[in-house]
Amino acid sequence: MAHDTVSAADAGTWLLGDLKVNRIGFGAMRLTGDGGAFHLGTPSDRSRVIGVLRRAVELGVNHIDTAAFYFSRLRSANELINSALAPYPDDLVIATKVGPARDASGEWATAARPDELRGQVEENLRQLGRDHLDLVNLRRMRQDSIAEHFGALAELRDAGLIRHLGVSHVRPEHLAEAEAIAPVVCVQNRYGIDAPAHEAMVRDCAARGIAFVPFYSIAGQGGEAGAAGAESEQVLAVAAAHGASPAQIRLAWTLHQGAHVLAIPGTGNPDHLIDNLAAGALRLTDEEMTLLEQPGGPQV
Repeated sequence: MAHDTVSAADAGTWLLGDLKVNRIGFGAMRLTGDGGAFHLGTPSDRSRVIGVLRRAVELGVNHIDTAAFYFSRLRSANELINSALAPYPDDLVIATKVGPARDASGEWATAARPDELRGQVEENLRQLGRDHLDLVNLRRMRQDSIAEHFGALAELRDAGLIRHLGVSHVRPEHLAEAEAIAPVVCVQNRYGIDAPAHEAMVRDCAARGIAFVPFYSIAGQGGEAGAAGAESEQVLAVAAAHGASPAQIRLAWTLHQGAHVLAIPGTGNPDHLIDNLAAGALRLTDEEMTLLEQPGGPQV
């Protein structure tokens, strides 16, 4: 693929509430460490990561997904974003999420109670250097009902600390619970070529005008540890036809699921950033989409 005129705008735009974003954004989870998830591996090279963030914005990225619990021993994703981008561009939308909790040593703690969510919101505000958050997603842990937690965030929205609300890791009944309390502008669930369990939610969000923001769309079965080494013959065949990488085909497939679907690939590598953004200009045929959606397939 030629990368001469790469722009995040190539994938089109969507409204998160009243905030227009390019459909291909940037996920901050991998900013803090090399070699897997945000809390694993060796600390990232600070200057390189700051350069990647600035380059992303230069190339049209105006939707960054982060969280205060994205930190490793020596790096904090929010602090890196603050250092790289403040004072923030007027059109930059920073989405964060609350619910999971880690202690100062990095160990996972019990999920936040509803009365602890304000502290998590304020922690994000401090780290990002903001007086309000553009979008906060409630990341459901294992609770059957999210009403009490989402209600606590709705109160913070009414108080002016949050502009828009979303939900993450939810089923349809949780989305209905949330919508009964306050407007929901996005749903973040795991979704990808080989993780299609939430197809009904994708369609439901489209019907409701809600953004669907999949995570691990590149990593597939690898999850937070990163992309698995094996790829199906279908993905490899489509990648070869476009002169693209398997990761780019996975991103393109994600964006082809509907105008309301947003991609948030993340990387601390400047070359991977360009590759990810270039995927927004890929156009897959109906035949290629059908091929990619065939179950199974040889792993090579």
